[in-house]
Amino acid sequence: MIHNKKMIAVLIGSLCSVALSSQAVGAPLKIGMSFQELNNPYFVTMQQALTDAAATIGATVVVTDARHDVSKQVSDVEDMVQKKIDILLLNPTDSVGIQSAVKSAHAAGVIVVAVDANAQGPVDSFVGSKNFDAGHIACTYLAKSLNGTGDVAILDGIPVVPILERVRGCKDALSKFTGIKIVSVQNGKQERDKALTVTENILQANRNLKGIFSVNDTGAMGALAAIELSGKDVKLVSVDGAPEAIKAILKPNSKFIATAGQSPRDQVRLALAIGLAKKWGANVPASVPVDVKLVDKVEAKTFSW
Repeated sequence: MIHNKKMIAVLIGSLCSVALSSQAVGAPLKIGMSFQELNNPYFVTMQQALTDAAATIGATVVVTDARHDVSKQVSDVEDMVQKKIDILLLNPTDSVGIQSAVKSAHAAGVIVVAVDANAQGPVDSFVGSKNFDAGHIACTYLAKSLNGTGDVAILDGIPVVPILERVRGCKDALSKFTGIKIVSVQNGKQERDKALTVTENILQANRNLKGIFSVNDTGAMGALAAIELSGKDVKLVSVDGAPEAIKAILKPNSKFIATAGQSPRDQVRLALAIGLAKKWGANVPASVPVDVKLVDKVEAKTFSW
């Protein structure tokens, strides 16, 4: 469990010192990071944190955007391996489909650390949020805000492990409230425009709807627009903690009542630190779960990525 900011800082600082001393007698490290998408503030923040962290150890960074296309991501990773990267930080768009690229990287001696979503194949470690917990705390908050009764809907996303776990956590939380009924589960594809349209359809088909859980904040912003256009009193919760979502939660009388905040900066810094540790011969954990935090109107006043 990683939840102590000081612990993270000490870990990264010590490993960076090792990296700097080691690189003094060799070529700069080359770090590759393949994102499932970069059309998302969450991953943009992660990229910025990686660039900053790499700069402190004099490493070069190669970043690619798969745009949710696993074939492109496989090609991107294989290209980075050809460019002789030392460490691959992988945010898979398809945990199964990326397996061949993971094997290729491993065979070439590249350290592979999966970030945010795990990947099949010989991954050295995985750093990711406690996504089950994220869905669970968000939907527990939603159910309590509805006094344990009412119809709710789930705005699903692409079938990668983090999304599946968030939905599983949400359903588990809602099952604890006998007065809550899940009346619709629809795929908003984690996109604002798609989520808006899907939410409009959900609202039209379920006149007594009282709450919605979105698997991410980008989709939630589309859902919020649909709710506001409908004029209905439907409460919304989500996962991520994006700046735009925080602003929406803080608005007076907002229907967006909470999000399960993640730590994209901490995740990628930890992934880099673990990659460095493995590179310099240390044993590393198979997985590093990172805590999430419920961000309601009170917590939103001080929360940030």
